[in-house]
Amino acid sequence: MNIEEKFSTLKTILKDLQKIVVAFSGGVDSTFLLKVSVDVLGRSNVLAFIGRSPTCPEREIKDALKLSALIGAEYLVAETSEMDDPRFIENNTSRCYFCKTHLFAKAQEIAGQKGFLNIVEGSNLDDMDDYRPGRKACIEQNVKSPLLMAGLTKKEIRELSGKLCLPTHDKPSFACLSSRVPYGTSIDTTILNKIERSEDFLHSLGIGQARVRYHGSVARIEVLEEDFNAVLTNRMSILEALHQYGFPYVTLDLKGYQTGSMNITEKGSGKMNPLA
Repeated sequence: MNIEEKFSTLKTILKDLQKIVVAFSGGVDSTFLLKVSVDVLGRSNVLAFIGRSPTCPEREIKDALKLSALIGAEYLVAETSEMDDPRFIENNTSRCYFCKTHLFAKAQEIAGQKGFLNIVEGSNLDDMDDYRPGRKACIEQNVKSPLLMAGLTKKEIRELSGKLCLPTHDKPSFACLSSRVPYGTSIDTTILNKIERSEDFLHSLGIGQARVRYHGSVARIEVLEEDFNAVLTNRMSILEALHQYGFPYVTLDLKGYQTGSMNITEKGSGKMNPLA
């Protein structure tokens, strides 16, 4: 199918779902999904559910609220409880599964209370190429993935988002703050706060795609290669800020930004390397 045929298929899928809660993060995929859902089903049949927890930066919550208003969608913000789950805190390779389990459980609770028939989320076709333990939670809780069902790729979603004049069409990718912590290192709010404040500071310098990877006393900064100069030019202010946030040592990763670099598989071993 070409992109227009996929877009038409997506609309048909959403129409059949009738009345939905959209797990909404404000990212490229879920914003596109929310927009098309409202266009197809109407405002009264769509609810954007925004989960709030220490794993999600407040800047992302604020963006999600603004985008919901821009789209004209009803929304609801509710606390999720993954930080109360010792299995999530343990931070093993199933971390995302436990996180999504709590997120979707809250979405199901809200759907039941408000009379919505289905829960949907924004996975796309490209996500099937990545390590995504959260998919298991989707299947277990019967959460639908309309973008995936329609066969849409990330590139196609960005293209269609541009045609719909969505400001997220070129938004950098984002993952929850716990993804900055290597597997096997317990997650707590202090660590997440350090990471959030550090990344907020980098964003304040005009660096759009930035990750601060946590290695105990070391903060490993990942940015796009084109932003290396911005980091080096501002290195003293970055050092001062991140020292204040609790990182005695600050490094710039010369490989640049890489998706999932905390959990890259060692070549030939088949084992997850949490410090890669």
